[in-house]
Amino acid sequence: MEPPLPRRLLAELIGSAFLAALVVGSGIAAQNLSPGDTGLQLFENAAATAAGLFAIILMFGPVSGGHFNPVVSLADATFGGLRWRDAGAYIPAQISGCVAGAVVANVMFELAAVSVSTHHRASAAHLFSEIVATTGLIVVIFSLARTRRSNITPAAVGAYIGAAYFFTSSASFANPAITVGRTLSNTFAGIAPASVPGFVVAQLVGGACAVGLVRVLYPQMPPAAAAEVLVPHAQKAAG
Repeated sequence: MEPPLPRRLLAELIGSAFLAALVVGSGIAAQNLSPGDTGLQLFENAAATAAGLFAIILMFGPVSGGHFNPVVSLADATFGGLRWRDAGAYIPAQISGCVAGAVVANVMFELAAVSVSTHHRASAAHLFSEIVATTGLIVVIFSLARTRRSNITPAAVGAYIGAAYFFTSSASFANPAITVGRTLSNTFAGIAPASVPGFVVAQLVGGACAVGLVRVLYPQMPPAAAAEVLVPHAQKAAG
């Protein structure tokens, strides 16, 4: 009864593009509006990301589940809510969307379409922060699914990511796809390509930690509950 895979992949691609455009674009705007005030720039970037992520999940979630994040898709497949082959198809769509969204953000602010970031972030503290941030994100998502509270997941995910911008030293990327996309903008939200492998590994480690925690805290995680991540998508989309 779920929407056909091509429709779900399109939703993941477009949603991921909006996510990257939101993160990178709000970072560029913050840099322009509040030059020299890093704290205010971070607040503006976090607020826009939190609010926009809520809206994006609502827009595309009913079609694909609104993952926009390879770690979420892999965790969903681990719990049986998503077929492994579908998860394998989601990931390229998510990465492609984030790359496209970063390019769109650059162009919207009259910057070069592609400007490789020189913002190195892969310190030990940043990598540990990514493990913590990703663990928390996945636990939030699957704990709500397990306790039949998926209706508040879009708000909860937006709130968590907005908060994690501040309580982690890495500003909580928590998403390999957006990490790749952000290499293409040498602005406030960018990350140097050399930092990407460490971030991705840390995010995958965080995802694995979260799966273990969910299994301990919510041992009865049936596939039907996992299929509601982030938004229930087991029913045929309208039209």
